[in-house]
Amino acid sequence: MSAPMHHPIPILDLDVLRTFAMIAETGSFSSAANAVFRTPSAVSMQIKKLEETLGHVLLERDARSVKLTPSGEVLLGYARRMLALNRETVAKFIAPTVSGVVRLGAPDDIGERVLPFVLKRFAESHPDVTVDVVIDQSNSLRKRLDEQRLDVTLVNVNETLAKLDEIEILMTEDIIWAGAKCGTAHERNPLPLSMWEEGCIWRANAISALESAGRDYRVAYMSAHTMGQRAAIIADLAVAPFSKFLLDDNMVQLGADHGLPPLGESKLGMLVAKNAGAHVKAVAQHLRVYFEGYERTGKL
Repeated sequence: MSAPMHHPIPILDLDVLRTFAMIAETGSFSSAANAVFRTPSAVSMQIKKLEETLGHVLLERDARSVKLTPSGEVLLGYARRMLALNRETVAKFIAPTVSGVVRLGAPDDIGERVLPFVLKRFAESHPDVTVDVVIDQSNSLRKRLDEQRLDVTLVNVNETLAKLDEIEILMTEDIIWAGAKCGTAHERNPLPLSMWEEGCIWRANAISALESAGRDYRVAYMSAHTMGQRAAIIADLAVAPFSKFLLDDNMVQLGADHGLPPLGESKLGMLVAKNAGAHVKAVAQHLRVYFEGYERTGKL
């Protein structure tokens, strides 16, 4: 009697599972490729091989987005558990080489939209580094760094900060006028503006551009937080100067066709304390890599 054939169970590659989980998190092959430092074509090949191995379609793709199939939803739960167990296992046997507390500063727009995602990824690779975040205006953040109350800070670069030898530019982005989708605020006269407090570089650019264009305006809504600005825009109470990456589905970009002047560019810079330790340098490098990816792909 011949012995029954036993087919070996395939072993799933953790790198492939990490890519799959990142696609599920970002909803995009290109964003996931950037996050795992692979090309989009390499990521597509990984997913194709994973689907062939498991014998199930895991992702539904269209021109705009990527969605999990029911099988993909099931795999995602297992993938996250396997990746977490791998991190726990490695941490048990390999002593972390970098540890400590990093005091990180950021302007409000970056703190709302970017930092949660960046710091989540950093925590996965550096579990023994704690990052404490301070959100403030850029000039105040620079002052905190000078007073040794911050270790590293991101800043929106104005003329004063641009002159610093130690400033490192991470991102250059168009400043645009943002209005409510199907809104009419831009048609009113004087133009109602949603603005930050005095000292904001975007506020200064907007006022200078409007005055040069001879467009009457009034500050209809003032807030020190991006969330407040967003609420005023979506409610069609006002238009506002915004970084392009802050637009969402409830907003549209306004411009010359709407009677609004161009606003130029904004630059995001980074300042690092001169006595930075390895844990601070690790955070700074993580931020560099993240924004290099954004500059390359245009996606956060």
